[in-house]
Amino acid sequence: MINTFKIYEEFISIIGDEAARKLASVLGAIYEDLQNTVTKVEFTELRSSVQELTEAQKRTEQRVDTLALRMEELAEAQKRTEQRVDTLALRMEELAEAQKRTEQRVDTLALRMEELAEAQKRTEQRVDTLALRMEELAEAQKRTEQSILRLSERLDDTNKQLGGLAMTVGYTLENQAYRALPALLRRDYGIELEEPLIRDYLTDQKGREVEVNILGRAQRGETALLVVGESKAQLSKRDIDRFLSRRLAQLSGDGRRLFPVLVTHMVSARDVMDYARSKEVALYLSYQFD
Repeated sequence: MINTFKIYEEFISIIGDEAARKLASVLGAIYEDLQNTVTKVEFTELRSSVQELTEAQKRTEQRVDTLALRMEELAEAQKRTEQRVDTLALRMEELAEAQKRTEQRVDTLALRMEELAEAQKRTEQRVDTLALRMEELAEAQKRTEQSILRLSERLDDTNKQLGGLAMTVGYTLENQAYRALPALLRRDYGIELEEPLIRDYLTDQKGREVEVNILGRAQRGETALLVVGESKAQLSKRDIDRFLSRRLAQLSGDGRRLFPVLVTHMVSARDVMDYARSKEVALYLSYQFD
């Protein structure tokens, strides 16, 4: 008689409790059937087949374990893949946000570029306006320069006329002085002229010839004098100082003492007459010549 319990114990560790139980039950039933129909040889063959099935089952279970392990590895790989996918998805979202911000900045820059283009356009318009204005100013300046040139020419003519008039006035005053001064100098200073007063040249201390408007040799007592004078339409204290420093101080009297004389139509201030006397300059007004 077959021991099904022993079979169960032998196979429980190999194929598990449930499979070992079923196998022992099947073998017990088969054994009971074979007791009447199966020979010993046939039973041996059957037992060999069972062992082969057991080995095949064992290999199958090993393959199942290997597959289970592989499945676990695949599950872990899938998990890691999903994590990477999640990371990539998050990165994609970040990139999408960055792209969105970039597009917003590009839109802002595009708007700014349009504003700058408009500003540049306005600047160019202003530059064109300024250029036109500069051309107008240049034309106006040209016309002004032409007007100034014409005015300058007219002023030159006027100055020439005034210069000629001033010379005429000066010559007229000097001519009056030539006739009137001999008597006035005799009366006021006791000076006797040795010759008529004239317009002539004297040599200055540097050897240069200097024109003198009123010039004549004279005598006062035993002192030999050289009358040296100028005429001025209007006389000021500055004119007196200039006459003494720039004219009289540079002249030599050829051994004669210089006697300064100034004649004028009018003075610039009331104290000019006193100032002339303080400088020992004989001063006469044209109305005294009558």
